[in-house]
Amino acid sequence: MTQTIRKLVTFDEFIAWYPDNPQRRYELHDGVIVEMPPPTGDHEEVISFLMLEIAAEIRRLKLPYIIPKTAFVKPLEGESAYSPDVLILNQPNL
Repeated sequence: MTQTIRKLVTFDEFIAWYPDNPQRRYELHDGVIVEMPPPTGDHEEVISFLMLEIAAEIRRLKLPYIIPKTAFVKPLEGESAYSPDVLILNQPNL
């Protein structure tokens, strides 16, 4: 029996490797690159609703927040990179 030893990928290696192919999405889970399935219609409707409601509140309250379309979140520990459905960033903190 032959077993392949999988090389774990760092966050920086993952970002450098990430392809410019909008057809496929990937995340890094504890050093392992995982292809993410495309979102379903219901899922996209919920995300759209949330983004519209949050954006309206950001505008109404005149907050310095932005909602990026694509971003990776790196946890404090481990080698992971997650692409959240909705992310709110405080722009002055960037």
